[in-house]
Amino acid sequence: MQRLIVFNHVSLDGYFVDENGSMNWAKSAGDDPEYNAFVAENASGGGSLLFGRVTYELMIKYWPTPMAKQHAPEVAAGMNNAPKFVFSRTLDRSSWNNTTMVKGDLGAEVRKLKEKPGNGIAILGSGTIISQLAPTGLIDEYQVMVNPIILGAGRTMFAGVREQLNLRLTKTRHFKSGKIYIGYEPV
Repeated sequence: MQRLIVFNHVSLDGYFVDENGSMNWAKSAGDDPEYNAFVAENASGGGSLLFGRVTYELMIKYWPTPMAKQHAPEVAAGMNNAPKFVFSRTLDRSSWNNTTMVKGDLGAEVRKLKEKPGNGIAILGSGTIISQLAPTGLIDEYQVMVNPIILGAGRTMFAGVREQLNLRLTKTRHFKSGKIYIGYEPV
């Protein structure tokens, strides 16, 4: 069975998007070659990507473009070549290669995806998807990149989760840019 991981950037005050829904604040790493290598390595992991509609629409505006290929060629190649699954009630098709639109019950469909052979599935962004899946036990790991910024307002990726979910720390790593990577698994 494939592992389902969440990978998101969060501000020090716990938001994964600012009050306008933007994640632009998470892009800055300054001059940090180790962090940039970490991002490129993650993008070439060979797994599938899972998005909600909002995150998908943000991703397709950038990653298939010549600008993305110029600024972050390894990440762009990983994003563009990876199989992508988009959960949306309103979108019916995609122009981004290797993209499958998924309808139906989120939990049941994710369970089916996990049962297929593959190198794992990563949820990027997609807070609504995360908050719905977190209580189901379908998420195997939460990977969080804490950014040295306080936004003051925004949205947490766990908005709507009503029950306590206990986690155990599995890994940490810090970068010159001040970003801190933290991995947790459900207990």
